[in-house]
Amino acid sequence: MSNSYRTEHASDSMRGRSRVTDTPDLHAYYRELEAVSATAFWKRANEIEPWEPITRYSPTLWRYDDLRPLVLRSAELVRPEEAGRRVVVLINDSDAGRQHTAAVGWLFSGLQIMKPGEITPAHRHTASAHRFIMEGGGAYTVVDGHEITLEGNDYVLTPNGCWHDHGVFADGQISIWQDGLDIPLMNALETNFYAVYPEERQTPLHARDDSPLSYGAGGMLPAYGPAWDKPYSPLQVYRWATTRDALYNLAKVSDGCPFDGHIMRYSNPVTGGWALKTLGAHMQMLKPGLHTRAHRHTGNVVYNVAEGEGYSIIGGQRIDWKKHDIFCVPAWTWHEHVNTHKGEQAFLFSFNDFPVMEALGLYMTEAYDSNSGYQSNNGSGS
Repeated sequence: MSNSYRTEHASDSMRGRSRVTDTPDLHAYYRELEAVSATAFWKRANEIEPWEPITRYSPTLWRYDDLRPLVLRSAELVRPEEAGRRVVVLINDSDAGRQHTAAVGWLFSGLQIMKPGEITPAHRHTASAHRFIMEGGGAYTVVDGHEITLEGNDYVLTPNGCWHDHGVFADGQISIWQDGLDIPLMNALETNFYAVYPEERQTPLHARDDSPLSYGAGGMLPAYGPAWDKPYSPLQVYRWATTRDALYNLAKVSDGCPFDGHIMRYSNPVTGGWALKTLGAHMQMLKPGLHTRAHRHTGNVVYNVAEGEGYSIIGGQRIDWKKHDIFCVPAWTWHEHVNTHKGEQAFLFSFNDFPVMEALGLYMTEAYDSNSGYQSNNGSGS
C-alpha cells in the first residue's frame, strides 16, 4: 500500500497536535498525576505519535571478511552442546540494537558454525527461524522429524514451535549459515517460550529430503496423502539452483521492479503466501550496472549478498558490499541498490518482518520523488 499520510507540510503548531503552554498551575497538576502513576497525554502526544515512523536503528554493515575468522575461532573455543547454539550475534550499531539484541527492528540475526560430526541439540521455541547457508557442505537439519540436507545459498525454514536440530555429517565440511529469528518481537510481545527435546537429537521420521522432493517442483503439489494444513510452508528448503533459475526466467519476460530489480519472494506453495507467519524472505537479482531507484517502507530488512558486488545507499549513506557481506535497512529509511559489475549479475538474499506488517494492516511504501528518484550520497560506509 502506498503512503497516504504525506507529511511535507506537517507542523506541531497545527490544530490537532498538542499545543499546550505549561503554567505553574499545570506543573503542580503534573506532579499530582505522577503521584498516582499517571500523566497528561498532551505532555507526550507529539513524541509517541510522530508524523511518520522514526527508527531507533542505524544502517549497519557486517563484513564477512571481518566476521568469518571470528566465527571460525568460536568453533575452537566453544562446543555446540555447551553453547546450545554456537552463534556469533549481529548487533545493530545503535542503543536499541544493543538493548534488544537485534540486527534491526524486531529481527535477530547471527552466524552459526558447525564442524563435521557436530550437532546442535534438539529444541524448539516460540520465535520463528530461518537460515541462509553461506558456505560448506554436508550440513543438515531435522525439523519435526523431516531430515533436510543443506547446501550453499539454500534458504531453510524452522517454523515456530517445531522441534529442530542441526548438524554436519561426519564426511561433510565446516559449514556456516546465517540465522534469522524474530526473538526481539517475541520478547516485546512477552510470548517467548523455549524447550529442549528429551534426547540430544531427533530420529528422522520420513525419507531424507522428503519435503523438497514432494513440494519443490514449482506449481506442482502431491495429489494424494493428507492435505497440508499447517500455518507454514511444507517446503522446508528452497534450493539455490531453483531460486536462481526462477529469477533468470523472470528476467526473460520482465523488466523488473524499479526499486529492487528482479525480485521474488519465498512462498508457501500451498497458499501462495509467505513461507512463515512472522518472517518473510526474498531473493533479488540486479543486472550488470543496474542502479535501482530509491524507496522506503514500513518493516525492517536484513540483506546477505549471495553473489556479486556493489553498493547500497541507505538513508543517504553509501554501504559497499561483496559476497556474503550482511547489511540492514531500518524501517521507513530510503534505500537504493547498485550492481557495480558490468558483466555479472548480483544476487541479494534478504529477510524481513513484512508478514507482521501486512497482517496488522501496517505495510506501506513510498517512492523517492526527488532528484529523478536517487538519493544524495553522504559518504562511503565501506
